[in-house]
Amino acid sequence: MLTATTPPVSAATEPFPLADEPTTQELHFLRLAGARTVITPGLAAVGPALADAYHQQRFLCVSGDAGVGKTFAIHTTARARFPDTHLLLRLGARPGPADLRAHLHHALTLKGSPPSDPAAADSLIRRALGTGPRIVVVDEADRMPDACFEYLRFLHDDLPGGLCVVLIAGQRGERALRAQQMLHTRTATWLNLQPLTRDQIHRTIPVLHPLWHTVQPEHLWKLDGHFAHGSLRRWALVTHHIQRALTTTGATRPDPGLLQDVVRRIDTSRRP
Repeated sequence: MLTATTPPVSAATEPFPLADEPTTQELHFLRLAGARTVITPGLAAVGPALADAYHQQRFLCVSGDAGVGKTFAIHTTARARFPDTHLLLRLGARPGPADLRAHLHHALTLKGSPPSDPAAADSLIRRALGTGPRIVVVDEADRMPDACFEYLRFLHDDLPGGLCVVLIAGQRGERALRAQQMLHTRTATWLNLQPLTRDQIHRTIPVLHPLWHTVQPEHLWKLDGHFAHGSLRRWALVTHHIQRALTTTGATRPDPGLLQDVVRRIDTSRRP
């Protein structure tokens, strides 16, 4: 079992590269128009970790602060490297094994409604999963009760070749995952994704969206320090609102005054 973090900050100043194949717009937060897929250190770290877990058909546990791009990185990588093999399960609050069965039934596009009998449902799911390697992605996995972890263990151990399961959790949720004893011997990698550092902001944000091409690094750093805090989700949010402000005002580029006005309007963390 390996434990990994995103690579240390490089002294290089070159922009991070774009992915060879752009991610569909629906994966970007708010379906941000014009957003591009930047190979950040986090996205770069997910590639080999997911490939290793997939080829071993074992678990991959991914944690990190909200908005660092965990789910985006997993789905972008899975679509590019393992098309038509990954299944996303969004279980909601307080899921149980019955919810897992129902979500897997629909994700596997099995016919009809999920059987009410657990044994019958499991038979259909196991048969479908046994047709070839799969990647089952569970977002907010730290919300699952022990019974759900046990059900995933059952599927993994029951299939002759194992099962690649990606468990995504917030920074605080990593403890909940590590408390699951069954993961200790079935996990290929524990991967922790970090927010963008100050040195990575000017290498990422102008590549992420052309709106930022004319904004000087010092203004990007100031905006990150006051609002985004290295979160790609918050950068997507402020980009979305600046696009709307430019349309409303008729301006062609964001100046410092417009940036300040937008952040003042959308930053709910500030108190009067």
